[in-house]
Amino acid sequence: MGGRLSGGPTMDESWKSDLEQWLAPFLGALRHKVRARMCPAYVAGLIGAGERKSIQPMAARNGEVGYDQLHHFITSGVWDAAPLEKVLLAEADRMIGGAEAWLIVDDTALPKKGERSVGVAPQYASALGKTANCQTLVSLTLASGEVPVMVGLRLFLPESWTSDPARLARAGVPDDHAGYRSKPEIALAEIDRARTAGLRFGCVLADAGYSLSASFRQALSARGLTWAVGIGARQKVYPADVALVFPVSGRGRPRKNPVPDATSVSAEKTLATARWRALSWRRGTKVPLRARFAAVRIRVADGPPQRIGAMGQQHLPGEEAWLIGERRSNGERKYYLSNLPAGTPLKRLAGAIKARWICEQAHQQLKEELGLDHFEGRSWTGLHRHALMTMIAYAFLQSRRLKQAKREKKKPGSAAPAHPAGDPRGHHRQARTVTENTMSALP
Repeated sequence: MGGRLSGGPTMDESWKSDLEQWLAPFLGALRHKVRARMCPAYVAGLIGAGERKSIQPMAARNGEVGYDQLHHFITSGVWDAAPLEKVLLAEADRMIGGAEAWLIVDDTALPKKGERSVGVAPQYASALGKTANCQTLVSLTLASGEVPVMVGLRLFLPESWTSDPARLARAGVPDDHAGYRSKPEIALAEIDRARTAGLRFGCVLADAGYSLSASFRQALSARGLTWAVGIGARQKVYPADVALVFPVSGRGRPRKNPVPDATSVSAEKTLATARWRALSWRRGTKVPLRARFAAVRIRVADGPPQRIGAMGQQHLPGEEAWLIGERRSNGERKYYLSNLPAGTPLKRLAGAIKARWICEQAHQQLKEELGLDHFEGRSWTGLHRHALMTMIAYAFLQSRRLKQAKREKKKPGSAAPAHPAGDPRGHHRQARTVTENTMSALP
């Protein structure tokens, strides 16, 4: 879609003009004339042409803003990112927020050489499928239909960093982030930040890397949130009708604490005899994506631990939830838990657990197209400001995708929406063809 628009300016001039207008709330939050010049220049540099999206090549391509100015803005300028993060959440909510939206928790790795860049350490990188020297960012993605908007990226600090005060000080890590926090703990703090800002969503999604922690699932429930998360095949569960009883013994003292009247078994074994159904959850590039699914109501074995006879320490029944299984065509089997209501249809459950894929697309596009992993500084502040600018750039591009989809829908002869007017799911399905490649409308 390069070249000139009909009767108007070039595409390059068009998107830059749109960007200046779209950034107005962000520039207002900066409250500084010079910074209000640097922010559009940085975001435009991330979006524009050029393979490398680090500060020096972006400044060279800009021609109007110097390297020193951009570098100071990102790495050492005295300004608070929180107001801009709040504006980003508001814009994301305005675009796709609501009861049909998902809030997806995940993380993404930024491969790095050396040991000076903040948070860098040998750690597992899911995108690479192996342990590598990298930084890990915990991410929050708001998604509706097939439209993702990244709203949070926060650095995870391994214990090799949090146990070294000199290293933390050298990288400028703020005191309130210097203590060790697990990825689930960081994710919960980010969810709280998003909710405080008024972000609307219907369900939290996360992979097993987060939900293997019972405390993460329990914290989501304690906040009154609906969730659907991955688990391991060995996760223990009880039947949904399990009860706590006081067994009567002919000898010894009466029991002080009740015990379950059923034994907990693994998720894999629980679903082995369940009824499995072939379902399609969305259309791929050529054909519908299909797999076999099964779901049963259970009680998760993540309550307080207690000794139960010869079995020793066992977790008591916790929250009632759905146990969901997926059998893929390649023979792989996956397992999930969800606290969606008891009457939820299997197709809805399958759609929830498979909706998480869109955040991986967002990670890829932020890296390949917007230079999320191109930042060459070493400081905490610089990395997070660069990440924030990439999220702002991505949100701007998604706003253009949605506007383009809306124009396409209004064209005479265009197909009728798949959902009633006013239903956001239909609106976002129309956007699908332009969100699959986020950069398709730019030169």
